[in-house]
Amino acid sequence: MFQQTIVRMLIKAFDLEADDVFSRSMGASGEDVMLSPKARVLFPYSVECKNTETFNMWQAYKQASDNAGGYEPIVFVKRNRHKPLVVVDAEHFIGVVSEQNDI
Repeated sequence: MFQQTIVRMLIKAFDLEADDVFSRSMGASGEDVMLSPKARVLFPYSVECKNTETFNMWQAYKQASDNAGGYEPIVFVKRNRHKPLVVVDAEHFIGVVSEQNDI
């Protein structure tokens, strides 16, 4: 399941425990990946995951935004035989990169 892949990636990247990041069951409403308060500090995003051959970026981003609850919406998307990609607001992305470069 793609959501589990994202969970594993987040746990590894931020040195978190399994109870800090976990996947919501398929078909459940809300965010696809649940984060503990500790994980939210390190990764302040509301995660939507899409594993599909056909992808409506605008619809997926709206769904992530509707479920964001004050956090930055982010969509992870995966297609067979392709690397996962991320959809995030452009202004937010530029802000993150500029912060990393101390601008």
